[in-house]
Amino acid sequence: MNRRLLKYAPLALVPLLLSACTSSAKPAPIDLNTAGFFTKYFVYPLSYTLDWFAEHLWGQYGLSILIVTLIIRFLILPLTLKQYRSSKRMQELQPELKKIKEKFKDDAKKQQEETMKLFQQNNVNPLAGCLPLIVQMPVLIALYQAIMRNDQIREHTFLWMNLGAPDKFYILPLLAAGTTFLQQKVMSSQMSNPQMQSLLFIFPVMIFVMSMNFASALPLYWIYSNLFTVVQSYFMYGGGKKKPELKGSGSK
Repeated sequence: MNRRLLKYAPLALVPLLLSACTSSAKPAPIDLNTAGFFTKYFVYPLSYTLDWFAEHLWGQYGLSILIVTLIIRFLILPLTLKQYRSSKRMQELQPELKKIKEKFKDDAKKQQEETMKLFQQNNVNPLAGCLPLIVQMPVLIALYQAIMRNDQIREHTFLWMNLGAPDKFYILPLLAAGTTFLQQKVMSSQMSNPQMQSLLFIFPVMIFVMSMNFASALPLYWIYSNLFTVVQSYFMYGGGKKKPELKGSGSK
């Protein structure tokens, strides 16, 4: 359980990092002559990309964010695949892990050594699940700055929402929380892990609170990303697959 909470710890840092970037004054436009490393190589390219796609999508930045979301998710797909394989493998190793805990319950050091040996033998990285979220953190921060420092995006209206302001009708926060719940539900059912049930409500509530306070473009990105994850999970876990043979720590 603690490992799963640790996996989502980067997400909990997002509101703090975004808050640090927020100021009551109007954000300064992007100036490449005075821009720092993050602005020059993250914020500006993202802002330019959003502008470019909007120009080719009838001036709709909401659709531009959709395309950028798909591009980002496909770019990190190798990390996501690694995360899912590691998660499934971790579930298959639970009986072996339980045996190790029982066998070395009085020797924490030996228990840790045998656990790491088991992971190595079965090519499992317990931290693999953190990578997609960690990679997306600078993207979220860059997206926030790209919106707030680009007048065209910040003042753009898509459907009922102003992309540069929180959704005053709370429709986006509800959709962001709902799709987050759906994503967690799909993943927990596919992984058959009862521990995931306790997380079904924690992160949707977190996303709802965050979405209430940030520019509408951010929860819009989360909604697109969550739906992508649901479809991706369907194709990745669809159909029965033969489980690979485990290599226990005590096998010969």
